[in-house]
Amino acid sequence: MEISAYKDIYVFAEQRGGIIQGIALELLGKARDLAQTTGQQVVAILAGHHISEKARSLIAFGADKVIVVDDPALNEYLTEPYTQAITHVIQQYKPAVLLIGATTIGRDLGPRISARIGTGLTADCTRLEIGEEGELLMTRPAFGGNLMATIVSKQHRPQMSTVRPGVMQKIDRDDSRKGEIEKLDVEFDKSKFKVRLIENVKAKQSLKDIAEAKILVSGGRGVNCAENFEKLKELAVMLGAEVSASRAMVDAGVVPQNRQVGQTGKTVRPDLYFACGISGAIQHLAGMEESGYIVAINKDKYAPIFQVADLGIVGDGNTIIPMLTERLRKEMNR
Repeated sequence: MEISAYKDIYVFAEQRGGIIQGIALELLGKARDLAQTTGQQVVAILAGHHISEKARSLIAFGADKVIVVDDPALNEYLTEPYTQAITHVIQQYKPAVLLIGATTIGRDLGPRISARIGTGLTADCTRLEIGEEGELLMTRPAFGGNLMATIVSKQHRPQMSTVRPGVMQKIDRDDSRKGEIEKLDVEFDKSKFKVRLIENVKAKQSLKDIAEAKILVSGGRGVNCAENFEKLKELAVMLGAEVSASRAMVDAGVVPQNRQVGQTGKTVRPDLYFACGISGAIQHLAGMEESGYIVAINKDKYAPIFQVADLGIVGDGNTIIPMLTERLRKEMNR
């Protein structure tokens, strides 16, 4: 492979129902950061149907160029049509790097593309950097989250990585940015379309996605039971926050999996994070250590959570949380 023929940092701009997903903007922000080191361009790949008008917003969030593949075959996400579309882009433009969000779509699409073009894929990355030789250093948790592994693709291009939502930060929107928008036609091999979408049923969600919350009140094993978890919910209501949990509470059936923070849950970056009864195992820290301000409450003064906390309280959270809620209630009623 002639590696020198591959250049620029490409981002798969995931959209659903014509709405650009937050992970796409986060990846553009990181790509912009990487591009400043390499001196290359940031290129977004926008695939779908009737989505061309969304390209301008990707430039505002950091793209220098947007390649738009607008086709009825891409109206809804299906693996084969999207794989053919993105593979065609790669073969024609030869990107040095391709970043994809580690969403349900990205985790399906990424491996299929990497297999089809014969390159590697580093999944669920939490850190991306440029090495001394200009290669992409892709860091992800390994061995159950007990250590962090940095992976390099020296002999194949593009260097592909999926990145968990909430890990990277998007840049501020700048509508004055200039960029190029290019429409690309793809000749699909429809004989390989073995799956068709019959119906799209969207589940109704009454709770806000914890990855988008500004304040999170999170409970762990130390909370112990559903009754004590109700105390966390009372504090969350008082703060206008969302409730989340460590894996222990999910495994115990106290909270659903979509409320889980950590390596096997969601990565969050709220302005304020309450960790109540959470020891701070590396698997959990991987999902919340970039929070703006961390308040930890734990009976064990040696708990690892205190190493990342901005404010640590040694004590029983099941006693402290109600006291805090009551104090806040009094302050708000003054």
